[in-house]
Parts: sequence; structure tokens; C-alpha cells
Amino acid sequence: MTSAKPETKKFSVSTIVALAVVLLVVLLSCVQYLVTIALAEGPATADASPIFGVTIPSGYKQWELIAPAEEAAPLDELRAVVGNQTAIDAYQAGKLPFSDGTILVKRAWKRKQSPEFASATIPGAATTVQVMVKDSRKYAATGGWGFGRFVNGKPVDEAQHRTCFACHEAGAKSRDYVFTRLAP
Repeated sequence: MTSAKPETKKFSVSTIVALAVVLLVVLLSCVQYLVTIALAEGPATADASPIFGVTIPSGYKQWELIAPAEEAAPLDELRAVVGNQTAIDAYQAGKLPFSDGTILVKRAWKRKQSPEFASATIPGAATTVQVMVKDSRKYAATGGWGFGRFVNGKPVDEAQHRTCFACHEAGAKSRDYVFTRLAP
């Protein structure tokens, strides 16, 4: 009688190395994905707006102009609304509602008379940076938009942020809650 001995499979060194390389490639491929998710989620930050968690987007000062505006007294401000490429594409195509990922930034300055040209008004001290971010799932309760209002780079209080959507809903609901129209 022969004893039944279980067969053991032996792997060659080249097979083990090949499996290790495949495992390493898979892990390295996942790292980029995991880092992207972590950065997209991002930790809560003191510089994020209350309620919405919106922050001032990096590089926004280089974004394309959508439209300038002038605000009369009592604010007496010059304003410029800029947008990321998703916003610009939507404006140029006349497409509403805006796509998720649209970001609009309104920059505002106190108006002041130019010292060189008496009839000209120029930007004075910066007053606010206001941000709208479109994410129809995250901000479903506010028309798909998250809001942020910042003074000196810091978000204003929660009470001020509670007024954002009500104002946009009352005045611009038919334009996907956005007041600004593309300047000709």
C-alpha cells in the first residue's frame, strides 16, 4: 500500500518575482486613485464656509472674466465675476442648468476715484470674495449650489451664509440661481 502524500506545488523564483511585480503595479495604480479621493474629500478646514464647506479655489485670480458689475450705495463696490473652465463653457454655450463642477467667484472692491483721471473709478480696498460651487447631490437642498463668502480670506459667520440661497432663489431661480450673465 502506498501512502497518499499530498502534492505540494513549488513555485519558481521567477513566478514569485512576477507575482510580486504585478502586486506592486496594482498597489501603485491604486495610490493615485486613493490620493485623489482624499484630496477631493479634504479635511474640514477653518477656511471653509459654515453650512456648505466651500473654500476659496486656488488660482481663481487667473480665471476668465464672466462679467464686471458696479454696486451703488451703500456698498459702493466694483465687482468682477470669474469662473472655472466648466462655468465658461456653460456660459459660452448658453447651457442651463450649469454642470456639476461649475465654480463662480465674485471679487469685490470699494470704488474709488482714480487720482490720474477724474472721471474714472478704480478698485480700492478689497471687500469680499464670494464663491458658488455646483454639486447637485451635495447641495440638493439649495438648488445644487454651495456658497461661501469670505472677508480677508476667512469665511463670514453662519448667519450670513444662511441668507445666500434665499436671495438667489428669490432673484435668479429661472437662471439656475445665478444672477450673473455673460458680458457681451
